[in-house]
Amino acid sequence: MSGKFSMYKGYPLVRSGNQLYYGYMSDPYVIWIQILAFKESEGEKLASKVRVVQMDTNEPNPIKAFVKNAERECGLYEALDIANVWLEKALNN
Repeated sequence: MSGKFSMYKGYPLVRSGNQLYYGYMSDPYVIWIQILAFKESEGEKLASKVRVVQMDTNEPNPIKAFVKNAERECGLYEALDIANVWLEKALNN
């Protein structure tokens, strides 16, 4: 990787607005996290609902690239934990 990225449990984490990508694009799978809703807590805007999608990086059709997905009423840390488990399982198979 030429640029500097935030890392979470050994994988790069890139955020653009309400979307995050987790994992190396050169690996067979990455995780796409979309923040769907926010809540206000002590003056901070926190994620309250997310969609987590495991994507096949070798599939040219973006619709077919979706391997599995889940929508949860949870915060970003819980979404990242889901993403990490999915990515570890997918890459170790």
